[in-house]
Amino acid sequence: MRRRASDFRRPVRRRLSCWIWALLLLSLIAGLVLFAVQHNYHDEDQVEQPVLEIHPRNVVHESRNITEEILSSRSYARQLAQQMALAKAYVIIAKEHNNLHLAWELSSKIRSCQFLLSKAAMREEPISLDEAEPIIKSLAALIFKAQDAHYDIATTMITLKNFIQSLEERANAATVQSTLFGQLVAESLPKNLQCVDIKLTADWLQSKSIQELARDRRNSPRLVDNNLYHFCIFSDNVLAVSVVINSTISNAEHPKQLVFHVVTNGVKYGAMQAWLLSHDFKGATIEVQNIEDFSWLNASYSPVVKQLQDTDSRKFYFDGSHDTNFEPKFRNPKYISLLNHLRFYIPEIYPQLEKVVFLDDDVVVQKDLTPLFSLDLHGNVNGAVETCLEAFHRYYKYLNFSNPLISTKFDPQACGWAFGMNIFDLIAWRKANVTTRYHYWQEQNTDKSLWKLGTLPPGLLAFYGLTEPLDRRWHVLGLGYDLNIDNRLIETAAVIHFNGNMKPWLKLSIGRYRPLWEQYVNQTHQYLQDCATS
Repeated sequence: MRRRASDFRRPVRRRLSCWIWALLLLSLIAGLVLFAVQHNYHDEDQVEQPVLEIHPRNVVHESRNITEEILSSRSYARQLAQQMALAKAYVIIAKEHNNLHLAWELSSKIRSCQFLLSKAAMREEPISLDEAEPIIKSLAALIFKAQDAHYDIATTMITLKNFIQSLEERANAATVQSTLFGQLVAESLPKNLQCVDIKLTADWLQSKSIQELARDRRNSPRLVDNNLYHFCIFSDNVLAVSVVINSTISNAEHPKQLVFHVVTNGVKYGAMQAWLLSHDFKGATIEVQNIEDFSWLNASYSPVVKQLQDTDSRKFYFDGSHDTNFEPKFRNPKYISLLNHLRFYIPEIYPQLEKVVFLDDDVVVQKDLTPLFSLDLHGNVNGAVETCLEAFHRYYKYLNFSNPLISTKFDPQACGWAFGMNIFDLIAWRKANVTTRYHYWQEQNTDKSLWKLGTLPPGLLAFYGLTEPLDRRWHVLGLGYDLNIDNRLIETAAVIHFNGNMKPWLKLSIGRYRPLWEQYVNQTHQYLQDCATS
């Protein structure tokens, strides 16, 4: 049998090897498994997170704080804020160049920008492009317009610098002005209290019986009895003196053993006598003297009297043209009141007394003060509460230590102390010649080179080395300026002091402390009621 040619033979079918079939089978199985897993995952995803219907008005934004939005480098809020800041600068420059129309246009767009930012802050959503684009374009056009008007960066910086300096000058002027106004209020007496003084003065002038009673009490032996407890007050404020006396006797165990020595000026002498003589004060003895009767206190004896009578000194306080570099608080006319300096002449005023407690007219007594008279002062003259818990109450803050007279004799870190409640040993005072020391330092300070003004700096010099520190609870200060005094400190204090401009008899007093003073005012007095409604 003939065989076919090789070209026409049927191709022989070759069988695939077993390992190829196995590989194909494994690939098929893997594909089926992957398909099943992917399908199952997609179904679970649809069950757990259903797809929201997309709608132009139903786009959900992540809640975002407006501050974070502005800080974001890609946010429209930040771009708006930057443009707004630049626009504000150009508003100032446009006004400086009298281009009021451009200033108005910029201000209008700034308000629109502020409204959009506040709206975004309220809804806690980012600003969209549709909202920001109109404002950004219009602000950019206006800023370009301002730049085209030659308001370049250099002009902007110079103008803003001048504007800032102007604002600083206005702020400083306002601060000085407010301080001066505050001082004027603090120095003046409210109209209702002036009304009371006028009525009391009229009573004094018209009533012979009150004048005779005053003459009789003037010669009382109790006034020089050193077995009693003596207090001195120098003031022209009738109601304030009354509160000091009333609070002292109200908290004393034996008020009949108290003697009060009051010195006032000629204007208020009659009113002071009429008020104090019309009240009983639980049997305490009260003496009122007129400073104008102290003929020995004159310019030839006292350098401070000579200084207070000086024309330049009085012009300094009452002339309107003041040196703006001088602190306004040192222009207080109380510094030219001789009543303010009488504390340095207590032994001369009361030559027969041995111990006396000095009280300012802006204090309230809350505890019995008679134990002060039995304190051991260890030979010192002045018993006072120290005030150097804060650094600014040390000697170097009150005195000029660049002057050799001060730096060679005093320690700049020495602790300061307070006037207002002081126990004075008058025997030790006379022995140490404290008044003479006071006169010496006043004579050295005629040009105000050692200290500026006030009675505390010369007191620190005159009583240097002669002051006995008392427990802080005897005298708590600051109720005339400090809003944050600890209530526990006030409650435990024997004397609270309204030092500062916010005196308790003024409307600008601190309301939190005012009741502590008002509780000792005789509100039932007819004149107080009449003048309160007049």
